[in-house]
Amino acid sequence: MGRNYAAHAAELNNPIPSEPLLFIKPPSSLAYFPDVVIPTQWGECHHELEIAVQVDRRLQRADAATAAAAVSQATLALDLTLRDVQRQLKQQGHPWERAKAFDGACVLAPWVAVTTLDEVQQSRFQLSCDGVLRQQGDGRQMLTPIAALIAEISQVFTLEPGDVVLTGTPAGVGPLQVGAQLCCEWQLGAAHYQWQAKVTGHD
Repeated sequence: MGRNYAAHAAELNNPIPSEPLLFIKPPSSLAYFPDVVIPTQWGECHHELEIAVQVDRRLQRADAATAAAAVSQATLALDLTLRDVQRQLKQQGHPWERAKAFDGACVLAPWVAVTTLDEVQQSRFQLSCDGVLRQQGDGRQMLTPIAALIAEISQVFTLEPGDVVLTGTPAGVGPLQVGAQLCCEWQLGAAHYQWQAKVTGHD
C-alpha cells in the first residue's frame, strides 16, 4: 500500500488517498536480507522500510476478522523505489511498476511467526543507514490498519496462500548509496529483531 502514514505522504507532497492506494510487485522482485542490490542507471533508489505480512489461506472478499486470522507470519521489508523514475511516471499519470517492481525491489527480512495480528499492528520499527537513524515507524499510526487493508485488497483481487502484503512506509525515506551499511530493527511485543545488510549495485 502507498501513503499509509500521513507524515510520509506529506514529505513527498502527496495527498492522503481517500481509499487504500494499491500497487503490485511481481515474484521476481523478491530478495532476502542481506541481499540489498540497487540499479545504478536509473537515478536515485530510495529505501522505504515497512511491515510485511504473509497470508496463509485464500482470501476473496474477506472481512477484517477473516483477514486478521489469515496472517501467521510477519517481518520487515524494504520497498525499494526508483524515485526519479517514479516522479516522471507520476507526472505523466502512468503506473509505478517501473519504479517499484524491478528485480530485487522487495527485500524481505526472515519471517517471524506471530500469534495475533494485533501484536504486529502495535509493533515499532526503524532503519539506520551508516549509523544514522533514517526512519522510525509505529504500526498504530497507519491510516488503514493491516486487517482492514488485507480485507480491502481481497475485495479487488483474490489473495492466495503465500502472498505478501506490504503495509506502507513512515516518513524518512531517502536515497541509498552503494556501500551503505543498513540496520533494520523491529520491536514486536517483548521480542527485538535486528537485521543488517550492505548495499551493492549493478548497472
